[in-house]
Amino acid sequence: MSVKHVLFVVTNAAAVGPNNRATGFFFPEIAHPFEALDKAGIAVEYASPLGGKPPEDGFDANDPVQAAFLASDSYRRLAHSRKLSEVDVLDYDAIFFPGGLGPMVDITGNPEVQAAVRRAWDAGKIVSAVCHGPSALLGVTLADGTPLMQGRKVAGFSTAEEDGYARADVPFDLQGALTDEGGLYESSAPWTPKLVVDGRLITGQNPQSGTLVGEAIAKALAANA
Repeated sequence: MSVKHVLFVVTNAAAVGPNNRATGFFFPEIAHPFEALDKAGIAVEYASPLGGKPPEDGFDANDPVQAAFLASDSYRRLAHSRKLSEVDVLDYDAIFFPGGLGPMVDITGNPEVQAAVRRAWDAGKIVSAVCHGPSALLGVTLADGTPLMQGRKVAGFSTAEEDGYARADVPFDLQGALTDEGGLYESSAPWTPKLVVDGRLITGQNPQSGTLVGEAIAKALAANA
């Protein structure tokens, strides 16, 4: 049986908002999905809009999963992420967008990101994201002109969570934006895990949902083996 591959598309943005709040990818939102995929024997590779080492945020040394990822070969490979423009998503079985505030700067509305999502979706690949990562899905239109989000169930960082976290720093409200494009947004109480699977679209609400998203990707890939 051939090894499945997932492409993590990671932000290069190190600051966000009028106060230049330090940001990047949120560390557990790569570490936890990676752990779930790695346990399932699934390979992970990394791309970003600019390539190179993505800035990071939210590392917790007391979380053994994050500590293990920091010491891993995969983390070292992350420091040499490939430029998204030089990657063909059809070489992968799934595409995944981790969160952090950074994606709201350089992932949202990025034509290369939108093209990659559309190309993966049209080819029958799994498209997945967690927390602010679903901002990558915004503005993606299908061949018939309808938004990818329209009529699809989706999770992402909630308005209630943002109000208590980074409201003054983010350029828009993610929950509202997903809903505006026709997404059937679902959420749990702030900072509690929430996974939403709608066919090949797999999304999670917040950092607490990272493991669930990784496990759901692994399950979906196993079903397609």
